[in-house]
Amino acid sequence: MIRDPLGPFRKVGKWGYFARDIGIAIGDVKTYRSETIRQMRNMGVDSLPLAAIVAAFIGAVTAFQTRYQLFGGVQLSVVGLISRQSIILELGPLLTGLVLTGRVGARMTAEIGTMRVTEQIDALETLAYDPIAYLVVPRMIAALVMLPVLTILADFVGVGTAMFTAVTATDVTGAAFAEGLRLSFTPFQIVYSVIKAFIFGGAIAFFCSYEGYTANVGAEGVGRSTAQAVVVTSVAILVLDALTALLLAPYLQA
Repeated sequence: MIRDPLGPFRKVGKWGYFARDIGIAIGDVKTYRSETIRQMRNMGVDSLPLAAIVAAFIGAVTAFQTRYQLFGGVQLSVVGLISRQSIILELGPLLTGLVLTGRVGARMTAEIGTMRVTEQIDALETLAYDPIAYLVVPRMIAALVMLPVLTILADFVGVGTAMFTAVTATDVTGAAFAEGLRLSFTPFQIVYSVIKAFIFGGAIAFFCSYEGYTANVGAEGVGRSTAQAVVVTSVAILVLDALTALLLAPYLQA
C-alpha cells in the first residue's frame, strides 16, 4: 500500500519551485561569480584523471570486443567506425556523466547537506546572502560548462585508446582503423555528444544540489540525501539519454 499517492507529484512540484529559485538567483552575479571559478576547478580540473582513465578503458574494451565479434569477410575498418560511434555518441558522455555523479554529485550533496544541518545556510540568510545564489548557481554553471569539456576529453582519449588497442592487440591496421573513423562522419556527431554532456551536467547539479539543500537534520539525514541524490541523478541521466537519442538520433546520419 502506497503511503502517499501524491508523493511523486509533490516531489516534482518541489523540483519546480527549486528551479524557479535558481532562475531568480542567476541575476545575483556578485554573489556567485568568485565561487563559480572554484567550483569549475573542483568539478573539471580535479576530475580530469578519472574521466581520462574511464575513457581509456572504455576505448580499449570497445575496440577489442568489436574486432572479435566480427565474422569473416567483414572489412576491418568497421572496427574504427563502431568504436567511434559507440564512444562519441553513447559511452563517452553517458559513462562520464554517471562516473561524475558518484564523484562530483555525491560531494556536492554532502557539502550542501552538511551546511544545512549545521545551520550555515540559515546563517547566510541572516547575513542577507541568497543561499541559492551562493551554493547552487555556481555548481550549476560549473557543471554545465565543465561536463562538456570532460566529455570532449573522454571522447578523444577513448577513440585514441581504441585505435592504439586495435593496432597493437589485434590484426587491424592503423590505416583501416582511420578509414573507419572517417566513414559516415558528420560534425553533428560531436555536437550531439556535447549536447548530451550539457544536459547531464545540468541534471547532476540540479538533483544533487536539491537533495543537499533539503537534507534532514543529523548525519543520517546527510547520508540518506547523498545516497538518494546519486540514485535519482543516475536514473535521470539514463532517462535523459534515451530522450535525447529519441529526439536527435535521426539527424546523425551522414
